[in-house]
Amino acid sequence: MSEPLVIAGKTLTSRLIMGTGGAANQQILREALVASGTAMTTVAMRRVDAGGHTGLLALLDDLGITVLPNTAGCRTADEAVLTARLAREALDTNWIKLEVIADDRTLLPDGVELLDAAEQLVDDGFVVLPYTNDDPVLCRQLEEAGCAAVMPLAAPIGTGLGIRNEHNLEMITAAAGVPVICDAGIGTASDAARAMELGCAAVLLATAVTRADDPVTMARAMKLAVESGHLARTAGRIPKRFWSQASSPTGSPV
Repeated sequence: MSEPLVIAGKTLTSRLIMGTGGAANQQILREALVASGTAMTTVAMRRVDAGGHTGLLALLDDLGITVLPNTAGCRTADEAVLTARLAREALDTNWIKLEVIADDRTLLPDGVELLDAAEQLVDDGFVVLPYTNDDPVLCRQLEEAGCAAVMPLAAPIGTGLGIRNEHNLEMITAAAGVPVICDAGIGTASDAARAMELGCAAVLLATAVTRADDPVTMARAMKLAVESGHLARTAGRIPKRFWSQASSPTGSPV
């Protein structure tokens, strides 16, 4: 059996972290979460504050899934820090998925504000998991700031484009001393498997499942993809060769 994912001393039974945005209804979401086998799911604090996700929190509690609040929608470090503190008060957790977005068109992280917020939250006792650009330097700075993991994007949120820069992602996984979680841009199961093959410790996704034609089946596909990609990584792929190499004896059979 594959070893479990451990972040900041917490053991998770699945390397697939699910988001909840975009589901058609809670019944489909429930079935998809069960099919995914996820042990941790992100929830936007802005929606909880608005009272729209009380049913979602009850659903996650019923399924025994750990809630990871996030700061989605925040544009500045100060706003993200305030949202994280509200999450800690409301949900009694010091874990936070940190998001600080530069603009509404690209939804790409603002690296300067993100690093500022991460430093403040780590100093305030949070377990910080930052959603970040696929920038090896920024990921290193976030790790040095004390983040418990780094979460570089595969592609912009909701695009389904898959991994746009495999080299950067592999540089991040090769250098990181904390778990690397591929977050955003996953479109289908092969993208999730590839992220794991490149050395990611886990994959976080939402849209690829919630907006699929069959969310429940896609959730199961993502579960299997993450598992198989991780197994392939730990097994070790054969080296690529320019010329063919026979796997059976080439001499005469007689």
